Amino acid sequence: MSLGSKSGKKISESFLVRNIMLNGIIKNNYICIRLNGKIMGKIDVIEQAANMLLQKNVIKAGMIIETDYPFHKLTAHGRNYTDKEKMAQFVRDGFIDRYSGQKLINPGILKVLSYYMPETFPYHAHWKMEECHNAYWEFVPTVDHIYPVALGGADIMENLATTSMLHNAIKSNWTLEQLNWKLYDAGDYCEYDGLTGLFIKLVEADKELLKDTYIKRWYRLSVMVESE
Repeated sequence: MSLGSKSGKKISESFLVRNIMLNGIIKNNYICIRLNGKIMGKIDVIEQAANMLLQKNVIKAGMIIETDYPFHKLTAHGRNYTDKEKMAQFVRDGFIDRYSGQKLINPGILKVLSYYMPETFPYHAHWKMEECHNAYWEFVPTVDHIYPVALGGADIMENLATTSMLHNAIKSNWTLEQLNWKLYDAGDYCEYDGLTGLFIKLVEADKELLKDTYIKRWYRLSVMVESE
């Protein structure tokens, strides 16, 4: 359900602050805006603009939108994390997808499957969905900003979460509230290691796997974590 509807989703304090900055106000915990001194929901504003169009008054419709529900261009300010930084976050979160609560997997072990079974378990360097096994999207972890940096979120550890590539792609620059998602508790790496130990055993049983740069990179990081 859209946050802008009359029966919209309750919102967080940080999202509230941003919407106030964008000429929004809050009525009964829902996003509203003030139009000609009257509190209205965003859908009401769209309705008024649409009615102006019905009256062939494009100028007035544009004025309503520009004044009471203006477009604000977002600019991404994220940064790329090193594999070492990512691995540290995965360990902190116990290889749990913080947006779904499901278990994730050390990226290296999936590539081992692709190494031995390239047709059965295909891998694509650019993750083309039609040429890459779904497991890469569903279970390979990545790092995401819980509250998007594009919306003013901080690039700090407290604002980072492990999630799958699939959920990261869906979330984009939306907030958890907008998607009606919640933040799940982190896991315990000592209880579930994302199959990291099994990945290490597979590589050490066949050192030919280290000729694959992807496997070699994640093997080194995995060994580093296990030795700490």
